[in-house]
Amino acid sequence: MNPEERTKGDKQSGLSKAIFQSVWRWHFYAGIIFAPFLIILAISGAVYLFKPQIEGYLYKDMMITRQVGTTPMSPATLIEKSEKEFPGLKVSSITLPDTIDASYKMSVNLNGTPTTVFVDPYNGEILGKLNSDKTFSAFFKKLHSELVVGGTFANRLVELAACWAVILLLTGLYLWWPRNKSSIWGTVLPRLSKPGSRIFWRDLHAVPAFWLSLVLLVIIASGLSWSGVMGEQINKLANATNTNTPPFAYSFAEKPSSVTVAKDIAEDLPWAAENLPVPKSAAGGYVPIGVDDIMAIVHDKSIAKPYTITTPIDKAGVFTVSTALVKPGNDATLHLDQYSGAVLTDVRFADYGIMAKVISYGIAFHEGRLFGLANQLLGLAACLGLIMIAVSSYVMWRKRKPKGLGAPSKPDNTKVTVGVILIMLVCGAIMPLVGLSILIVLLLEILIIRRIQPLRNWLSV
Repeated sequence: MNPEERTKGDKQSGLSKAIFQSVWRWHFYAGIIFAPFLIILAISGAVYLFKPQIEGYLYKDMMITRQVGTTPMSPATLIEKSEKEFPGLKVSSITLPDTIDASYKMSVNLNGTPTTVFVDPYNGEILGKLNSDKTFSAFFKKLHSELVVGGTFANRLVELAACWAVILLLTGLYLWWPRNKSSIWGTVLPRLSKPGSRIFWRDLHAVPAFWLSLVLLVIIASGLSWSGVMGEQINKLANATNTNTPPFAYSFAEKPSSVTVAKDIAEDLPWAAENLPVPKSAAGGYVPIGVDDIMAIVHDKSIAKPYTITTPIDKAGVFTVSTALVKPGNDATLHLDQYSGAVLTDVRFADYGIMAKVISYGIAFHEGRLFGLANQLLGLAACLGLIMIAVSSYVMWRKRKPKGLGAPSKPDNTKVTVGVILIMLVCGAIMPLVGLSILIVLLLEILIIRRIQPLRNWLSV
């Protein structure tokens, strides 16, 4: 090799090392900060995946009828009977199941408390009541989305952790990607010959991450569609590109100008229909039709059970019929005039734009209902893998016996450092909470950390 080629090779090697070092620092710090949150999300997500089986066991006496009859009572009769039996109870919605041995679920307001009531459809007997905010699924859903404490700050913290998880996966793939045949061991295949060694734990970190990265990215990305900041950005993008919900299908009215959207008045809505503007019932109506009439209309419209009928909230309100927690292809959302039964909005999965369809499939996969038990088990493997990745990273870190925090040293190449920061800021532009957190960290480093030498040494800044 001539001197020019050697110099060029040395420069390339130095550049690659500097990039690797800079990416590793971001990966390290993000992991240290967000790994605990990701473990919480993985545990709560793994449990929530099996909500149907777990709640079916916990609430079996309420969810399953004691004796299957021949003809169920009409929804209107069940609602009337329940409201008479419990003064102060007001039914806001009723869910009709798709199996003959299942009870009907009613969402009610019982003396100011949101309550779920289960009713035997054959004799009208109330099989049980649950505080809607304190059910098994409600607890784990709140843990998964708001860390139980609730509120906007907790929700944004969960979203921030999920966004950084995307960066952790992408930077991890860069760091561990096999660059030659020998590096396949420890990335694609684990080295298990020395249990307990740092190499053993390193492989427990890298190998599951390599194999599960795509599944985890799909799970995280689909979950972000519900988030407060990214979710709004995704919805705006879908609307701006006409890839979300279709033009509105009204029988006799223009597109509603109301700021009320479907998720403000109804439950069990498909994601693509949550932000549909809600029309109003035509003025001049005097006698509202009943839930039974709505059920007959829904039957004529070929809406498959299970579906939920939500009653109007005022004189201008509408009946809302919605399907969720089913396979995306069965999605349907209808708004009906409470006086005439006219269908004001009728949106099906076939009407969705491409982005709404992709997100709907992603959410179904996220919740483990896209292809049954296999979907649940794959989601469980991803959650357990994420826990293993986080725990093994901590063990690797402690086995290095670092001085101070033990962060990777800062590369000498300033251009590389700045370049990687710019790439991170691009990620921050896509995920606003990430961008905000990066700016805060940079300001803390410049204004505080660099001025306090012990802290600077401990953080390897």
